[in-house]
Amino acid sequence: MQFNSLEYVLFLPIVFLLYWFVFRRNKWQNVLLLAASYFFYGYWNWRFLILICTTTVVSYVCGLIIERSPTVRQKKIANVVNIVVNLAILGTFKYYNFFAESLQDLFAVFGITLDWPTLNIVLTVGISFYTFQALSYTIDVYKEKIRASHNLIT
Repeated sequence: MQFNSLEYVLFLPIVFLLYWFVFRRNKWQNVLLLAASYFFYGYWNWRFLILICTTTVVSYVCGLIIERSPTVRQKKIANVVNIVVNLAILGTFKYYNFFAESLQDLFAVFGITLDWPTLNIVLTVGISFYTFQALSYTIDVYKEKIRASHNLIT
């Protein structure tokens, strides 16, 4: 769904009205926002939801582990796991083709042909934004700037 599409023109007012007038000051407001956000994100291709759900769950679990771990080493491991998983997702979907094609071009200069596979995917919308949000969440929990969320929805 694009911001300038008819679907979005219908989607936004419906979510807005539900949020402010149906679920106002209600525990379901966050559920509505999460469902609407995931619907919007997955509207073009539902498979992209796997990426954002993976980021959500990994960051949530790592945040809880960081908060509950008794040793700094365990906290650091959980933080590193979250960073590695999220940067691997970002690197694969945003930068893999760039590096694969660049290496092919570099080796071609020397007369070496590489048949390196590339991913034939369209870049997922907002992947950098939500990846860095997820990273900052667990880093803030690790540095004890915030407490880990104990509710997956929030």
